[in-house]
Amino acid sequence: MSAQSEPGLLYSEEEEALRAAVRDLLTDHCDPAGVITRTESATPHDVSLWKSLADSMGLAGLLIPEDLGGQGATHREAAVVLEELGRAVAPVPYLTSAVVATEALLACGADELLAELASATTIAALAVGLHVAPGGAVPHVRLEAGRLHGELTGIADAAVADVLLVPADDGGLYAVGAADATVTPQVSLDLTRPVARVTLDGASGHRLGDAEAAVRRALRAGAGLLASEQLGLADWLLTETVRYLKERKQFNRQVGGFQALKHRLAGLWLEVAGLRAAARNAADALATGEDTEVAVAVAQAYAGQAAVHAAEEALQLHGGIGMTWEHPVHLFLKRAKADSVAYGAAGTHRERLAELVDLRAP
Repeated sequence: MSAQSEPGLLYSEEEEALRAAVRDLLTDHCDPAGVITRTESATPHDVSLWKSLADSMGLAGLLIPEDLGGQGATHREAAVVLEELGRAVAPVPYLTSAVVATEALLACGADELLAELASATTIAALAVGLHVAPGGAVPHVRLEAGRLHGELTGIADAAVADVLLVPADDGGLYAVGAADATVTPQVSLDLTRPVARVTLDGASGHRLGDAEAAVRRALRAGAGLLASEQLGLADWLLTETVRYLKERKQFNRQVGGFQALKHRLAGLWLEVAGLRAAARNAADALATGEDTEVAVAVAQAYAGQAAVHAAEEALQLHGGIGMTWEHPVHLFLKRAKADSVAYGAAGTHRERLAELVDLRAP
């Protein structure tokens, strides 16, 4: 039986080809030193890289139907892209625009905006705080006399968005031009995915549809596919740490040959293997629509801790060089820590999982 006909966790030939293409592009255009330099500038987002991914490769429309100009692919392919973006800590709005905002627009049937996203002429951001979990309370703005008023905080990639998808107190989701809002940067731990405060003072918006259903769908997809980004982070950290320990010598021996370090690496490998299974299962469940909520809750109950532990181990095992600003491990640690509370912390997802499988605490 070929890999293509196997269900579940295995990668198809097409997915592996997509991975290779994305990795080649990122190798050429998203080196760690360049990412570090960009985080120190006033423009942390790599717009030229985004154009290559979104326009040249068509990845902005991966989840958008072909009749709207998209690729008509599934969450499995989007997960592969996110793995590679995680490996590079790429400062592009793929998760926020091509996944989360796209899912909200699909729920609303907003074909015109979806076509703009697919053509890579527009970047969208869902104006819901990055910390909000699927099914969690969603802050909203006021609708008064047809105008939107209010403030929303923690909005990821709002600084680079052309359109903001804003929940309002009438239960609607509104498309607001970013030029009609005030977007103020907030302090971000992860400088490769900056967050911002969005302030609306009488902005006009186009009602797209029901906010509750759209936001729930969007955040569920965001949480589920975030696990693939976390997998990419953890996999890179493990691979680079093993490579470094094979090269580094102490007492005239390879550091990686010491038994205690072998045990730590073996334990980390097992965690990454578990993360891969959970992330792939979530991506497959989102693609098929089967047991989606359980799969997403399982993935996010596990992924954050695994990715953060991989980053902590990499930092420790790289020794002194790992503590320097020039070495990229700090980028991965910050992204892993920020991701661990994005779209709901692990505890929130564990509570949700307990409800779903009827194992609530007494």
